[in-house]
This record gives sequence, C-alpha cells and structure tokens, in this order.
Amino acid sequence: MTMRPLRPRRSVLYVPATNAKALAKIATLSCDAVVIDLEDAVAPSQKVEAREAACRFIAARGAGMKETVLRINALSTEWGRDDLRAAREASPDAVLLPKVDGPRDVLDADRLLDRGDTECWLWAMIETPRAMLNLGAIAELGRDNAARLACLVAGTNDLVKDTGVLATPDRRYLVPWLMQMVLAARAGGLDVLDGVSNDFRNLDAFAAECREGANMGFDGKTLIHPAQIDPANAAFSPGEDAVFEAEAIRAAFALPENRDAGVISLGGKMVERLHLEQAERLLAKAEAK
Repeated sequence: MTMRPLRPRRSVLYVPATNAKALAKIATLSCDAVVIDLEDAVAPSQKVEAREAACRFIAARGAGMKETVLRINALSTEWGRDDLRAAREASPDAVLLPKVDGPRDVLDADRLLDRGDTECWLWAMIETPRAMLNLGAIAELGRDNAARLACLVAGTNDLVKDTGVLATPDRRYLVPWLMQMVLAARAGGLDVLDGVSNDFRNLDAFAAECREGANMGFDGKTLIHPAQIDPANAAFSPGEDAVFEAEAIRAAFALPENRDAGVISLGGKMVERLHLEQAERLLAKAEAK
C-alpha cells in the first residue's frame, strides 16, 4: 500500500445500498465521504441484491467523486467474506469493518484484500466491549501501512446496546470511551470519527454534539441524514482565527533564523515544534476541504 492520503472527513454519510434514489443523489451532496451500507440498513433477504447494487455504483463512480467507503457485513457472518471479495473487485476507497473485536479482524480482512490489486484502505467500527478492551492493539496497526487501517469509527448505538449504559442527551456515560478512541487513534496515526446522532430532526442538538465531538478531537462525524451535513462541516472545519494562527506559526518556523530552533517566541508566546506539527495538521485539513 502507498501512504495514506490526507482527506477531509468532517461529514461521513451512511447510505443504504438498497436505496437507489439516495445513491443517485450522492454526487450532489456536500458531505466529505459516504459509506455505502450493506450491514445494519439491509435486511437479510436483501443482502446479495444490496452487494450487487453497491458494487455497481462503486465501480461506475466517476473521477473526482467524494471518498466512497463500503460497509460490509462482519466476516463472521454468512455474507461477510463474499462482501469483501466483491469489494476487492469494485475497489472502493475503503472498506468499513463492523463488529471489530481485535486486531485479528483487521488483519484477516487485509489478507483477503491482498489477493487483489486494490488500493482499498480499511476502517474499523469500534462498537463492541471487546473492541474497547483491545483498542490500543487495534490502533497500533495504523503504524503499519501494510495493514491498511486508516480510520476508527465510533459505533455508539451498538456500544449502548451491548453494555446497557444509559444514552443521555449529553452522552456523559459514553464520553470516557469516546476519548479513549481519540487517544488510541492519535497513537496509531489514524483518523477517528464520532458516532451517529439518531434524532436528525433536532439540528440544534446535533450541532452542539458536533461541536462537542470536535472539542474532543474527532476528525468528523458519521451521519444518517443529509440534513446533518452542513452542521457537521461547520463544526469540524478549522475556524478563521485558528487557520491564521497556524499560518503564522508555520511562517515563523520557516524563517532562516528559526529553522533549527526547538522553541521560538511569537506574539508574546513561547511556541514549540510540537505546535508547528499541530499547525501543519490543521492547515492540511483546511486546504483539503
């Protein structure tokens, strides 16, 4: 595999593979990425039909299409391996693996993809108690490009279901786990996406949840309705003041007298090389929009 491309992932919309009208509208939407879903949104009787429709759509997408990800069924199900073989032929930008329990699930998918020439990356749903316990080992695969892992996705609905934790509007009982996902993703050099908000009609509450996710360090949010795209894009886009400050830091360290400096003074503040790294990452995201 080549190096992981830097992509904006502020807004990532789930689209059922069986919804032809929704698939047809994807090109007109302002989300950064779409996940064509073969798992939760598809009834067992429609799994094969959905797989065929998704792969036709992916294979026919034009140049310049937004990042397109295929969520397959878990490899432990009767459909999972056939889903992954089909993805190998259609070559989406990434495959989203549901019900990941540990690094072995990612490595098994990687081996199946290695039998083809696809440059497809892997995303991992973190939605089971075992995934939380194995989070560090899963994220560590991000340090090896050969493992294909590029992104972690919070599966908050399944975590609530499997643990019995109370899903409050402020997500107080989920926040510790969400913060662990961010920490693990950064340790592995991965992107990480916040989980969905089920109440797509309450956009004020959704916007607040997006701002909370951005403050926690998430790169973006997974969505279930197009109405959620604009609030997510706004919350996860770097603000003008942050971009201005990052540009100033980059310019200051680029000066001949500062190129080898570990710390400099800028605007009355001490600025270290770690701040330059943060600035470069923010600017890369801002420029990739």
